[in-house]
Amino acid sequence: MLREQLPERVVVNPDELESLLDAHAESSSAYGQLLKRGEPPSRQDVERARLLVTTTAGSKSPPPNLEVAKQTLHAIRDVPKVDLTHFDSTPAIAALLTSAVVERYRVVPVMRWRDAVVLAVSDLLDDDALTVLRFALQRHFVFVRASGVQIDEAINRLYRTAQEAEELRALTELALEQERHAEQDDERLWRDAEHVAKRAPIVNLVDTLLHEAASMRASDVHIRPGKHEFEVLYRIDGSLIPMRSLRAALLPAVVSRIKILSNLDITERRLPQDGRIRRKIAGKDVDMRVATVPTATGERITTRLLDRSSVLLGLADIGMAEDTLESIRGIIRRPYGILLVTGPTGSGKTTTLYACLSEINAPDVNILTVEDPVEYQLEGISQIQVNPKIELTFASAIRSFLRHDPDVIMVGEIRDQETAGMAITASLTGHLVFSTIHTNDSAGAITRLIDMGIEPFLVSSSLSGLLAQRLVRRLCPACRELYSPTDEELERIGLPIATFRDGSLRGPHYKTSAAAPPAGMVFRARQGGCVACNRAGYRGRSAIYELLAIDDEIRSLTLRKADAATIKRASLAAGMRTLRGDGAFKVLAGITSIEEVMLVTAEDKG
Repeated sequence: MLREQLPERVVVNPDELESLLDAHAESSSAYGQLLKRGEPPSRQDVERARLLVTTTAGSKSPPPNLEVAKQTLHAIRDVPKVDLTHFDSTPAIAALLTSAVVERYRVVPVMRWRDAVVLAVSDLLDDDALTVLRFALQRHFVFVRASGVQIDEAINRLYRTAQEAEELRALTELALEQERHAEQDDERLWRDAEHVAKRAPIVNLVDTLLHEAASMRASDVHIRPGKHEFEVLYRIDGSLIPMRSLRAALLPAVVSRIKILSNLDITERRLPQDGRIRRKIAGKDVDMRVATVPTATGERITTRLLDRSSVLLGLADIGMAEDTLESIRGIIRRPYGILLVTGPTGSGKTTTLYACLSEINAPDVNILTVEDPVEYQLEGISQIQVNPKIELTFASAIRSFLRHDPDVIMVGEIRDQETAGMAITASLTGHLVFSTIHTNDSAGAITRLIDMGIEPFLVSSSLSGLLAQRLVRRLCPACRELYSPTDEELERIGLPIATFRDGSLRGPHYKTSAAAPPAGMVFRARQGGCVACNRAGYRGRSAIYELLAIDDEIRSLTLRKADAATIKRASLAAGMRTLRGDGAFKVLAGITSIEEVMLVTAEDKG
């Protein structure tokens, strides 16, 4: 029997619990049969099992359907026991049940398993509990067991205050009301959306989502509509995490509320719209960029959260190694030339450029920027938002900048030949130019400019430096764990095995590392994480860099139209450190993990 093989199995993370449930489902146990059915025992089965428990051995009146009752009883007794001490449900799962339900029946939604919700219980449920759970969840559910103390502690963690419970109740009532209206007239939900958006449950819900996202350091809030419900997801440290599932009937009101806050047209549901919200959250000024797009199941909204205090950092604060920092400072203090920052969307390029501008910003330095959009307003710097509708493009803005006696020009992105040509013209006429371009590595930016139609001699004459970057997640300092990596792992990430093992290997990030691991060891994320990192094992992000300084050899290769691979080999021979190499030294300094560096530098073969 599976129960004999896995007696009182203690589960401490979602993966282990999922594996345990899978094992039960594949078994022939009574509980395994229930899992295959995809639903818990019926109310009648539970009542029969309960009666069987109370029937004496010598009773002449056994309960009806004795065999079914016995099977149900065995299934209930075969439910695996778990440890909830270090197992927190996600807000999205917890939101499936109200605090009133979980407190009444002492049941806690733990996670999703296949198409069902896993519920933790301490005892055989009350007679009416199954009916209530079926009505509340509207989906299959299965059980695991936990101690009564752990159930109570989990309820306190997940359903903290009476106010939250009341808000959830009000929201549920409003959803039911809207669903009744939708049964009569589906379009009524959208016609009445503006009115419903001003009601307290919707106002409180949207405020909670924005404040919660900001407090959890989310960069984006996604509202993703579905047929029967819509999901709310937060992007935290680069990962998209589901947080809530709400009834679809509430979507029009939520969308309308966000449109009201961002000064968008609530009556326009056919076209995408862009807006902006500015809020003070926990004493911080947070700018929010709102974008809507129509879908088959309703409008989808993405809100980008821009915490001004988190991005306006100096060069010394963005995670550069000492040698890279010194080289960058030398480049940005030149009177002319172009510094290009490369990398995919969301790799921190704008943060790096702002850090460069902050480094050289002074009353006697005239700095002009053209951006799409202007993400943060910088004191003492003139910033322009592109507007193609009135022919205000990157290229036209640079052209006008040259008549305003600038010292430094920042161009949000070089997208086409015209913008690249104007940026090069500006640099060759005695201006320092900062910009970004989308390439996989630093060497690729040279070939990209030439492919745009820029003459090689102009590229070689104007470029001062190319900085490629990626973002890696920082290990949570509260729960990271030491281990000894294998030789294969060291080879893949490019760390020399011998010097690593004997402890003589040192990297450029040791000065910026608070607590490097001991010799021959590195840190990795603990599976299941901890409360401090929301069970992710990582908290925050840092950048890894690849700086290609333009020297005579690189200029010569550019003039000959050498390919990116040839340019990269020459740069490596001159001492350039690759993205993976910089990441390896951050692993050595205890900042991130081997796994994380390998993930974000999958295309880096250097």
